[in-house]
This record gives sequence, C-alpha cells and structure tokens, in this order.
Amino acid sequence: MRRIPAPALEEYLERSRRACYLCEVASGRDARHALVYEDDLAIAFLNRFPTLHGYVIVAPREHREQVTGDFSEDEYAALQRVVHRVGEAVRRAVPTERLYVLSLGSQQGNRHVHWHLAPLPPGVPFERQQLAALSWDDGVIDLTPAERDELAERIRQALRAG
Repeated sequence: MRRIPAPALEEYLERSRRACYLCEVASGRDARHALVYEDDLAIAFLNRFPTLHGYVIVAPREHREQVTGDFSEDEYAALQRVVHRVGEAVRRAVPTERLYVLSLGSQQGNRHVHWHLAPLPPGVPFERQQLAALSWDDGVIDLTPAERDELAERIRQALRAG
C-alpha cells in the first residue's frame, strides 16, 4: 500500500481545536469521510489518516466528551454493540490478525468521544504491532477515492451480511 506523510501535527492540532469534526461528520456537513454505518445513535466511517487498512472510527452522533462518564450504562452498552457490530464487519472485510479497539481523544482536541477500530493484518512483526502500528511515524495509507469507496462498500456489505 502506498503511504504518504502524515498531516503536519500543528495543522492537525489546530483543526481539531477549532471545530468538532465528529459533530460535522455526524450532521452531514463534512462529507470527506466515507461512512460505513449510521443510525440514530452512532456513525462509523473510514479514518481519513489510517495507519492500517480498514481503520474505522465509531462515534455517538451526540457530542459527548467523557468515554464513560457522559453515558448511562444502557447508552454505553448500546454504543458498544455498534462498536462490536462494526468491528466484526471490518474483520470480515479485510484480513485481520487482531482488531485493536481504543477510545482516544483529549480535552485539548478531538473532545468528542470516539472509538478506533484498527485491524492489524496478519504477518506484521511483533515490534511493528500495537502502538507502533498506530503511529504516524511511517506516514499514513494513501487510498485513491475509488479505493476508499470500494473499501467502505466492502465494510457496508459485511455489515448487511451480519
């Protein structure tokens, strides 16, 4: 897969502090992200700056900032059902040795709660797995619009096949 340099960190940080991109995606005002799942509760879309092929972000539609504290137990469980369902679709759509599921973000930027579903492909040496596999140090995967659309459709098909 082709890789390109990751976005400049300062530019990325400035954008993440200026506006909530997850609220923009959830509202339909930001169409740069290829949606793979949406319902009244949550959205899931391909990461724009993936380090792993098939990397998806899942987020609640409503702006929430604390990964557990801003949800009732039932709301949290409902979101985790979406994470599980989308994660299983990703595993069926792309070769996956291990699916990493993380909630990342910060009060200084990317405050909107979200989960990263990052499929580690088979055969990656141990020293390139886990946090190393998520690092931007080696750049990000460069998908053409057609490749991105095809990948999103494969994940959507896997979701429909359930």
